[in-house]
Amino acid sequence: MRRLAALVVVAAITSLGLVAISGPAQATFPGQNGRIAFQGEKPSGTAIYTMNPNGTGLRRLTPRKGEALTPDWSPNGGQIAFAQNECRVAIMRADGTHRRVLPSKTPGGCETDPSFTPDGSRLVYVRFDPPDDEAVWIMNLDGTNRQRITAPNVGAPDPNVSPNGRKVSFIGAGKPERRGALFTASLNGSNLFRVTPFLGVGFKSDWAPDGRHIVITTHIDSPKSPNVATVRPDGSQLRMLTHYKGGAKAGLAGSYSPNGRWIVFRFEDPKQEKFRVYKMSPNGSHRKLIRRFHFATRNLDWGPRR
Repeated sequence: MRRLAALVVVAAITSLGLVAISGPAQATFPGQNGRIAFQGEKPSGTAIYTMNPNGTGLRRLTPRKGEALTPDWSPNGGQIAFAQNECRVAIMRADGTHRRVLPSKTPGGCETDPSFTPDGSRLVYVRFDPPDDEAVWIMNLDGTNRQRITAPNVGAPDPNVSPNGRKVSFIGAGKPERRGALFTASLNGSNLFRVTPFLGVGFKSDWAPDGRHIVITTHIDSPKSPNVATVRPDGSQLRMLTHYKGGAKAGLAGSYSPNGRWIVFRFEDPKQEKFRVYKMSPNGSHRKLIRRFHFATRNLDWGPRR
């Protein structure tokens, strides 16, 4: 029952098997650059890993078997929030210890895609209540004080809080036949705003540490190759950073570095079984290979140095 929490928009924003349906929910907050977290997908299961910014020091933080998805660093780099077995929100320390799954308050449904608020005291997440109520919610780190943010049928996947704590961004389609677009709203659900056209925005997106841009993946559900782009929160200056073609090859957004000087992203060519992680400047220049992998690496999130 993978990613029940995206039933409303999954048909609109998923294709080619290039993007894990459990989209991440990350925002990068200002700081010094630390380790990069991601989910690694192997036949035995999906686990959370971290590595140094140069690709060395690879560590697996969760068991090989099972499903640990969509890692998100806390603003101080001390914790990682993630989705456990598709439908539960969990938190662990940066070294993988003290893992705890928050008690679900959604009987028969899903809670997933957690992301820290800028002060590190709360989590936004996606909640799906059968048969078709999907929304962005917010709660304390212990699962208390849960409050709904978005209305039904607006969208919910991939919620990220802006660095100033005033807005949450997420993916929505509005109608099943539409491709995904990036939306924002105030944390009380007001001021709903569509940032991009319905051009197939996919998982995942991330706010720049200064809040002036958001990095996204475009054309996730079209014959075109997915590519990395940036856009201002007001919808202006949509700029393509990668230019892969042919449909199979794909550039997929990860996150900004905490110092704002880099964007980490992944390249996939499933037909050739190529999985690589790169970094580049926010304007798309100075592209550098970080590491090659023999398995799919998804939902990259660059954390701060502790």
